[in-house]
Amino acid sequence: MSHWVALFRGINVGGHNRLPMKSLVAILEGLGCTDVKTYIQSGNAVFSSPQSGPDLLPDEIRHSVKSEHGFEPMVLLLSASALVRARDANPFPEGEAEPKSLHLFFLATKPTDIDEGKLEALQNETERYALLDDVFYLYAPDGIGRSKLAASVERCLGVPVTARNWRTVNKMLALANQT
Repeated sequence: MSHWVALFRGINVGGHNRLPMKSLVAILEGLGCTDVKTYIQSGNAVFSSPQSGPDLLPDEIRHSVKSEHGFEPMVLLLSASALVRARDANPFPEGEAEPKSLHLFFLATKPTDIDEGKLEALQNETERYALLDDVFYLYAPDGIGRSKLAASVERCLGVPVTARNWRTVNKMLALANQT
């Protein structure tokens, strides 16, 4: 059994793309997943699956959500060990004290055409960022809500992303350790 972390983008935001977590659990269990646990309504799940690779399962999840709820969310599937590596590679340990100021943007694919100039132009004087492998780290001590850089990460990197704050990353790891 492999242990997985599923990060969904764009569900239960502003009343759109409603996907109750009970329905998500049922969908995952219907696909053969076990030990399914969810965290907050914005789409985070951990589970075990007999599938050993992340190639087919995200598509199966998307198609099941579409058939039952009428929309197809982005699903990023990480192994629990990949999430541990992302946490451990955090280049901004000072952000850990205020978990809402530190965000990890998980990339769907590796970027090939990064607009470094735009990233630097959007960064304010207190923000710092780093791209390590397939995770973009953003430390925004003044808050993520006002960050022009946070709002433009996907455009600057040229690949789909979904972000989680430090608290959520650690909560997902705690849940994954329970599976």
